[in-house]
Amino acid sequence: MQTESNSYGRKGVDWWLVMIYILLVTFGWMNIYAANFNPETQVFFSVDAEYFKQLIWIGITALSAGIIMLIDSKFYVNASILLYVISMALLAVVLVVGKEVNGARSWFEVGFIRFQPAEVAKMSTALMVARIMSRYGFTFSLANSCKLGLVLMLPVLFILLQNDTGSALVYFVLLIPMYREGLSPLVLVVGMVGVVAAISSFLVESVYVQGVMLLLFAVAAFVAGLRRDLWVALLLCAASVGAMVMFFYVTGHDFMRWEYSLLGGTAVMSVFLLIRSFIKRLPVVRTMLVLLWVGMVASSATDYAFDNILSPHQRTRINVLFGVEEDLLGAGYNVNQSKIAIGSGGFAGKGFLQGTQTKFDFVPEQTTDFIFCTIGEEWGFVGSICVVALFAAFVVRMIVVAERQHSVFSRVYGYCVASVFFFHFAINISMTIGLAPVIGIPLPFFSYGGSSLWGFSILLFIFIKLDTNREELIR
Repeated sequence: MQTESNSYGRKGVDWWLVMIYILLVTFGWMNIYAANFNPETQVFFSVDAEYFKQLIWIGITALSAGIIMLIDSKFYVNASILLYVISMALLAVVLVVGKEVNGARSWFEVGFIRFQPAEVAKMSTALMVARIMSRYGFTFSLANSCKLGLVLMLPVLFILLQNDTGSALVYFVLLIPMYREGLSPLVLVVGMVGVVAAISSFLVESVYVQGVMLLLFAVAAFVAGLRRDLWVALLLCAASVGAMVMFFYVTGHDFMRWEYSLLGGTAVMSVFLLIRSFIKRLPVVRTMLVLLWVGMVASSATDYAFDNILSPHQRTRINVLFGVEEDLLGAGYNVNQSKIAIGSGGFAGKGFLQGTQTKFDFVPEQTTDFIFCTIGEEWGFVGSICVVALFAAFVVRMIVVAERQHSVFSRVYGYCVASVFFFHFAINISMTIGLAPVIGIPLPFFSYGGSSLWGFSILLFIFIKLDTNREELIR
């Protein structure tokens, strides 16, 4: 008798995930069609039309999903290393022979078909993370943490070299499954401190951010019990800062003297307090020192990257986002037009194919990064909320399905899939309404792009296949 655990029939497949997926793909294609619609020149069977190309990719994706469901679940465990190596090789090769699109050399192009290896790399990286964390007796030891760090940072490095910052950021959400499997919450706290310090450095000079962090650290250390030692440490810090300021002034490097002086003074203070924390057996002080230095380094690194690594248009986009400058006809044009289009939809929208902002191409990149504004204009607040609710239900269902897995591999992979989808839909929608910088993150199943649709689909259907064997320990 065939059981649920070794079948992918009606009881084995999670049909809720499949049905939500079909709804998202269908509604996504309808909006790509609407964004391309021109009643005067419209010819449906045109191979040059984006909506027709997307329809072909939907067929290819459906075939791929069927093949995935026919393959034994253990294949994805056994082939995870090979798939990861192939993905990294493709990311490296595209740097040399890839086509540059919008400033990013991240595409292979053959005829009218474009393929972005970064989309497939999400799947292989998730499989690799799941493989490492599902090994018998896994703990977050130094060796295992280094392995996971290498697996995550390798694709990030390749994608950053392609000048595709948005795609690189996606990989950091794979820390969420690690937290689910026992990673210390301190890691998330450290990450949050770094993010807050980095964002603050966009708004004010980094030296002010570092000064505030140093002040907060002093208050926390005083409460923790390092009172007399704290005064000595602050005096050492002040003396070091003064000496370094004088040095930079005498040598003519006054343009950077305060930032580097503060870092130097903090280093002297940190060494003293580190020694005292071991003598007095106060591990909490060492934790606070880690948080302090994460914030200090994140602030300095953000300041340096903003001035020396980011391109001018990226700097302008960030300044526009945080209100440092206004550029409605330049870097802020896309977001401004997107908000106009969404706002013009009102409560119930203008109706399918009736969007004027959509029809007359007022919003650039409307079929890709800004496809959500088509939803807002033609389907209104009601349609937008429905799409958000559908994505939310999609992610929540993936988490529920992940939690019922008996296999650690399947559970970790499921959380990876849910994290990737959540990041994409949250950041893309935030981009279109001006809550996040424009970093080229597509909306899954809605944004035009064959490799994007295919990549997201195989990411999902591998998880659906693993779930059909949820009662088994897949290793």
